[in-house]
Amino acid sequence: MAGRGLLSRIEAGMGSADRALDVSESIVEHLRVLLNTRKGGAATVPGFGIVDFTELVHTFPMAIQTLQSAIRATVLEFEPRVRNVSVRHVPDADPLVLRFEITAQPADRGARGMLRFRTQMSPGGKVEVW
Repeated sequence: MAGRGLLSRIEAGMGSADRALDVSESIVEHLRVLLNTRKGGAATVPGFGIVDFTELVHTFPMAIQTLQSAIRATVLEFEPRVRNVSVRHVPDADPLVLRFEITAQPADRGARGMLRFRTQMSPGGKVEVW
């Protein structure tokens, strides 16, 4: 093992289920950052983030379609660990809460299955991802 780095040795000791869980958790954390950043909010990467959905409230119900498209495009552009991304609006009893479900396939050719993430956009503008 002399030629292998510490991270390689740690990863070798992990099972594939552990690695998949770690990758999934890492993607969730990245989606939290990505979806809570507004376009233009990251000086070094102006396209990073999504449109400010508080500005879209006046265009309801078209705002839902706009957000779906924006979330999908942003995830495809800035989360390289997923592909075949789909975003679906999930109606909520509270009209002030927007929920979306994001499904995607892992980009790693050896990975199988689908990843499913749920988001909730609260009236204060915060996006939760789980």
